[in-house]
Amino acid sequence: MAGLDKNTPIPTEIQLHQKSRFMELLFDDGSRFELPYEYLRVYSPSAEVRGHGAGQETLQVGKREVTITSVEPVGSYAIKPVFSDGHDSGLYSWDYLYELGVRQQEWWQVYLDRLQAAGASREPSEAPPAPVQGGCGHHRH
Repeated sequence: MAGLDKNTPIPTEIQLHQKSRFMELLFDDGSRFELPYEYLRVYSPSAEVRGHGAGQETLQVGKREVTITSVEPVGSYAIKPVFSDGHDSGLYSWDYLYELGVRQQEWWQVYLDRLQAAGASREPSEAPPAPVQGGCGHHRH
């Protein structure tokens, strides 16, 4: 986790919007972000999701309906959300939350691309598609 320094924006307000499932963050530099719970969940900084090095990330699937049931403060530098699927090991530091906000569009597209490449779904109930046997995987006409 990156260390905090005097230039790190600090959240002045954190609100959970349960009906629309997003976390609203206001930072002391005037930035405001609305981060969907699903986005926060699939980019959890926990070892369970990120692995222990580049390329070891575990693709999170079926998280469209996930909610945050509570948020615990961790010192004066991070929060630990508790998600409805039981995940609670991610410590979201102020600098990481800020980066999630700044890079939201880019990182969300990366996630959608990874899901598509894996043939996986954001929907919680869908089973993964059966592997294509032989050929190049294109539709048969």
